[in-house]
Amino acid sequence: MSRERKNIEFEEVKKEKGTQFSFRSLIDGNVLTQQSVIRQAPYLALLVIMALLMIANRNHAEKLVIRSDELQTEVKELRSRAITTSSNLTMVSRQSRVEQMVREKELGLTENKEPLKKLVMKEKN
Repeated sequence: MSRERKNIEFEEVKKEKGTQFSFRSLIDGNVLTQQSVIRQAPYLALLVIMALLMIANRNHAEKLVIRSDELQTEVKELRSRAITTSSNLTMVSRQSRVEQMVREKELGLTENKEPLKKLVMKEKN
């Protein structure tokens, strides 16, 4: 009986070595049961994990590019608002505009007609 087992095992090994890769065995799924494919399973799993990581990395990079474009558009809009606000402030702070606003609000202020005088202090020795 032990001799029969040895022969059976030997025949199984012969069958595994004798099988060749063919299109039919691929369709039947027999390729997945071969010892050489089973030995390569960890490497195949590693390749699948790496592929998933690459896909995730690409999606993350695309999201970053989209966010960067949105922020650049927002910066352009804020820059134009800042320029508009600055020009409005410059226009309001002109002397002629200040005089007009004082007259409109009737504050009773008048423009100084005399030139400014410089005060000079003598040093104490």
